[in-house]
Amino acid sequence: MLTHCPSCKKPLLLSPDQTERLSQALAQLAPGKLLSLKCPICRATISLDKNGSTPKYQSHQVQPPPPPKLDWLEIGFYQDADKVEDVPMAMVIHQGNEQRKTIEAALESVGYQVVTADTVADALEGMQFVNFACIVLQADLEGSLEQSSFHAHMHKLAMDRRRYVFYILIGDQFHTLYNLEALAYSANLTVNSDDLRHLDVILRKGIPAYEELFGPILEEMGVYGKR
Repeated sequence: MLTHCPSCKKPLLLSPDQTERLSQALAQLAPGKLLSLKCPICRATISLDKNGSTPKYQSHQVQPPPPPKLDWLEIGFYQDADKVEDVPMAMVIHQGNEQRKTIEAALESVGYQVVTADTVADALEGMQFVNFACIVLQADLEGSLEQSSFHAHMHKLAMDRRRYVFYILIGDQFHTLYNLEALAYSANLTVNSDDLRHLDVILRKGIPAYEELFGPILEEMGVYGKR
C-alpha cells in the first residue's frame, strides 16, 4: 500500500478508516483502470493501479530488440540477394592488413570500384574529388569511435552528400546487421570484425535493403531537382 506521496515525498499518514476505504476502492477497481486521489499535503494527483502501486511514477528502462541471428551467414548464401549493379566507387579507411584485403574483395564482388586510405587525412583529401557511394571505416583507426575525426566529419557532412553514401562501420564492438545500432551511430551498416569473412554476403543483404528503404525517397527528391 502507498505510504508516501510520489510528488512531495511526504508521508500520507492515512487514518485506519481512510486506509480501509482505500483498500475497498482498490479491490473494486477494474483491471487496467487507475484510482486517482489527491495528496492532502501538496494536492498533487496520485494514480494507483489495482495493486496499490503508482505506475505513473515507476521508471521502466526501454530495452532495444536483440541483434539479428546470423546463423545463415555460415551457409554463405542469401536467397533474396541480387548482385548490386552499376555501383560507383567505394573507399576503405583501414590499416593495411589482411582484414582490409577481405573488405576490398567483398566490395569488388558486389560491383564497387575500391580505393583505400591508410589515414584520415588521405580519406578527407579523396572525398574532395570523388563522391563515394560507399565508405567503410575501421572504427578504432583513431582510437575509439568517439575520438574519430573522420566519424565526426561524416556527422557534419552536408545532407545532399551524406544521403547518397552507404556508410559502414567495422569493429569488434559492433553487432553485424543490427540496424538499430547502425542508426545510433549515424551509419548505414555495422559489421563485427569476426564476420568479415562473410562481408560479401552481408553486403548483398544490407545494400538492397538500404536501397529498398531510401530508393523511392531519393527518386522523389530527384524529381524536384534535389540531391
